[in-house]
Amino acid sequence: MATKRGNIAMIIKFKIIHVIFFMLLFQPILYGATNKKTIMIDLDGVLNNYTSYTKEIPSIKKGAKDFVKTLSADYELILFTSRNSKQATQWLERNEIDTYFKNVTNVKYPAYIYIDDRSLKFDGDYTKTLEKIENFDIYWK
Repeated sequence: MATKRGNIAMIIKFKIIHVIFFMLLFQPILYGATNKKTIMIDLDGVLNNYTSYTKEIPSIKKGAKDFVKTLSADYELILFTSRNSKQATQWLERNEIDTYFKNVTNVKYPAYIYIDDRSLKFDGDYTKTLEKIENFDIYWK
């Protein structure tokens, strides 16, 4: 019995250490040194002229540069994409907006807001959410 309790205590200690480590490791990414709130922005369909998946990333969408510049004044920006992060970073650099982004990732970090062309806002009502799914329309189609 004492061995079982000892194992449980050890597991709990490990989980606590894991959480603390995660918080220390990702705090600069999530919250930044400036204490700005984080916004995660999708690449395809939000910042570029996406109409369907292609190997090459489409051209920057009109107004995207001013949009991220404005947001970056008050928020930490993270680019969230399913594309290769190196390719996405190069796209940001070519379009001279890389300095506005703190990170490029395919991991969904905790953030204040997620901006994505393929998302729904969940308002707590599953029936309404099912209706939204049935009627979902991507703006660029």
